[in-house]
This record gives sequence, C-alpha cells and structure tokens, in this order.
Amino acid sequence: MKMIVSLVAALTVGAAAAMAQAPSVDKEIAERIAPVDKTCMQGDKCAAAVAAAPAASGGAPRSGEAIFKAHCTTCHTPGAAGAPKFGNAADWAPRIAKGMDTLYTHAINGFNAMPPRGLCTDCSDDEVKGAVDYMTSHSK
Repeated sequence: MKMIVSLVAALTVGAAAAMAQAPSVDKEIAERIAPVDKTCMQGDKCAAAVAAAPAASGGAPRSGEAIFKAHCTTCHTPGAAGAPKFGNAADWAPRIAKGMDTLYTHAINGFNAMPPRGLCTDCSDDEVKGAVDYMTSHSK
C-alpha cells in the first residue's frame, strides 16, 4: 500500500511538472509554425534587434569565379533550361549585345527560367555582378 501511495505521489508531481512546462513548449511550437505573415522577418521592425547573418565568406566579397563555381555552374555549364553555356560565345553574344546592365538586372532579379540571384540567397549585388563578369569574360 505504501508503495502505491508513493507511486501515485510521484506520478502527481511528474504530471504537475509536465503541465507547468506545457504552456512554454506550446508557445515555442506555435512560434515555430506560425504563418509567414505572423513571423518576424529580416527588415521588419520586430527584427531590428536581431543581428544580420554574416556573409558566408566572413564579410569579404567572394570572387566572381567562386560564385560561379558555387552557384552558377549547375545551369550554365550544361546550358540547363536555356541558360547560356559557360565559354560558349554564340550563347552569350546576343545577351552581351543587350548591355551589361541588362545582364546584371536579369542575374539579380531573375529572368525567364533563371531564379533571382541564381538561388544564391547570400550573394550581394556586387558578387552576382562579379559572377556575370566572370562568365561573360570567358565567353567572348
């Protein structure tokens, strides 16, 4: 009998502790699965206290070649989805003829099948431009 009372007491204490933690856990879960329009995003006032993530290279800009090799080569080496092939002057000539500013704009904002920044979400505008310069300089 004494053992049953001890067991019931232990279960009661354990249940009380779990219930005390439940609201905290429930709140954390609710915050993690909140709809996008309810989440504090970078650039929002609510995110002002959150430090921006450092650049992948530790703050120093990466070279156009490094960006190309890390992000652009996937499509621009085989010419996937109509991407101009790296080193192929015939593919690049009509694009270069439109001017570098147009190429930069397309690379940064996306164009046709190319997503913005070629999906390099941590690339600065200058790094994207460097990758464009690298590809075009090897395709003339």
